[in-house]
Amino acid sequence: MTKPLFGFWDGQKIDMRDSGEPDRQNAAPILTGLEEFDSANPIKAFIADRGFLVFDEQTDLAAAFHQYMSQAAQESCGKCTPCRVGTQQISDLLAKVHQTQNLRSELADIVAMAEHMAETSLCGLGQSSGRGLAAAIRHFPDAFSMDEAADGLQHSYTYVTAPCIEACPAKLDVPAYIDCLKDGKPDHALGVVLDKYPMAASCGRVCVRFCESACRRANADGAVGIKMLKRFVADQVSEGGREIILKKPQAQAAAGNKRVAIVGAGPAGVTCAYHLLLSGFKVDVFEAGQSAGGMALVGIPSYRLPKDVLKAETEDVIRSLGGMIYYGQKLGKDYSVEALVKQGYDAVFLGFGASRGTLLGVDNEAPGLSGYAAGVDFLLDVHNHVEHGKKMALQGEVVVVGGGNVAMDCVRSALRMGASKVHLIYRRTREDMPADHEEIDAAEHEGVEFHFLSNPSHLIIENDKAVGVELLQMRQTERDARGRVGVEAVPGSEHVLRCDLVIAAIGQQMDRDVLCAEDDITTDRWGCIQVDADTLQTSRDKVFAGGDCVLGPLTLIHAMDHGAKAATSIRDYLLKGRSQVSPEARMQKLLAKNRLLRSDKPTITPIRIDRARVPELDAMERVKNFEEVEQGISKNAAYREAERCLRCYRVYSMVTRYPLAADTSASPQSSQHAV
Repeated sequence: MTKPLFGFWDGQKIDMRDSGEPDRQNAAPILTGLEEFDSANPIKAFIADRGFLVFDEQTDLAAAFHQYMSQAAQESCGKCTPCRVGTQQISDLLAKVHQTQNLRSELADIVAMAEHMAETSLCGLGQSSGRGLAAAIRHFPDAFSMDEAADGLQHSYTYVTAPCIEACPAKLDVPAYIDCLKDGKPDHALGVVLDKYPMAASCGRVCVRFCESACRRANADGAVGIKMLKRFVADQVSEGGREIILKKPQAQAAAGNKRVAIVGAGPAGVTCAYHLLLSGFKVDVFEAGQSAGGMALVGIPSYRLPKDVLKAETEDVIRSLGGMIYYGQKLGKDYSVEALVKQGYDAVFLGFGASRGTLLGVDNEAPGLSGYAAGVDFLLDVHNHVEHGKKMALQGEVVVVGGGNVAMDCVRSALRMGASKVHLIYRRTREDMPADHEEIDAAEHEGVEFHFLSNPSHLIIENDKAVGVELLQMRQTERDARGRVGVEAVPGSEHVLRCDLVIAAIGQQMDRDVLCAEDDITTDRWGCIQVDADTLQTSRDKVFAGGDCVLGPLTLIHAMDHGAKAATSIRDYLLKGRSQVSPEARMQKLLAKNRLLRSDKPTITPIRIDRARVPELDAMERVKNFEEVEQGISKNAAYREAERCLRCYRVYSMVTRYPLAADTSASPQSSQHAV
């Protein structure tokens, strides 16, 4: 493992220069994963808000910190003097130190300004960017006396991010679109989102908000309402931002006449098609259903995601960019992966999701049993009834088994379909439920009866119909290796809950019948497609895969992230002959592996501003229809909520001997320079 020669990290000074090589070998590594960052390219230093580490005594530290602070100056929003002026003045002084070696006064001034920035800046960037530099000068002033790197070879790669960005699977630059909104430019804010994926208004309604869980303001007066702001900017711009999308430059000449087939018009497939079309490729999308959207279409009810919003951000966007969508085309029935390759497609992306329900695994259970349904099948019937007028009768009491968002969609939809009473069965506690807590609260307000620490043991069958379920009371046991409290059945606690319909909403899986032996696609024991984790390439040349058919049933944002990642890999494959991994992606992996953006409290307590409340339809009225429950926030509320963002940007810099390989990222969050 790579171990530092000297540095300062998390308040601890490290200096192995006088201890000898054996002591350095025995020292514990501060960061793991550096040795795999870029093969055959030694890491000379790493600089962050938490300190700095030097691995090569020939490192030009003045030049490295100059590049670091120059990047911080570029990212400053300019709204407070300490950060706006301080970052630039420190950068200029570091250049002077490097060029003239007139150290004493300049280094003292740098430390004073860095400390002033940390104590008085309004945002996280200004508060954090001078920490490592101040520590370096205090503890290792002599390290700034080198005229230049001894061998003349040193390059610096800088990456700017924030806790909310790294928590988002798609790595959306949340502070950037909030900055645009603060400046009164919702169209620019939407443009930041559209750089990552086309489904901004949809995500602004149903995202599970990993970003908000990581928001540092959560430790003060509540996380910033990132999701509500995303919906606000998307709704402010007509037709889901298609005008902005169509203004994006397209690289038709580079892409030539290369054709890509996309299997599945869900979030993964649509996002992949979107980015490939913007890159100038010809794209054909094959969808088994009659509309685009995948599980977002049939699995998320209209009261959460109106279908006109979804259509505008899927089918309409793809068609407006010149893509073709062929409906009623099911993989494994109407065509195969082998057939697509033989038809001359230069690459194929498989994004057909996980649309088959999972059985409960209890006695008397059987597919097709009357009075019993899988959650995804029930939601499909509801969708066809609400959107297409297909007949669906539901009366009496309904029991739903599960604790995720699909279960919440089932119980809330059952109420709207006319059930007299709806029960939710979950084997653990309310705190353990994986569903969004707001969905749990909404279901409770609408009248769903929750049965926690309950688990079904078998279905009650009468006249070939499920008429109830036998339940066992559960109790909590010891924590397992992952820290989760276990549960076990209480002997003799069997009791029957009678009902008219039992819905199993415990998960989904991929339809294994869609792939055949000739497709030569390797799957795992759960039936999910195996891919290279970095490039999403499958076991077959030219074929990539992503979304639920790879990950299992996860979230909309995970699927869109896979779609964007696959598009990048396919573009590299078609234009360069192989898929590559960008330094940006490698830095993200390094940060995650070492938990460098773990949550902490703001260093300066912000002035209290209460989080905006999203208006909702009355609970007793909304259960009578499928009208959208959550409403958009007002313009004044949106601007006030945007002001709550602490702009917790962090700068990370990797100093290397040579330029980092495969620098394919076009993200404004990263840059690479010779120093």
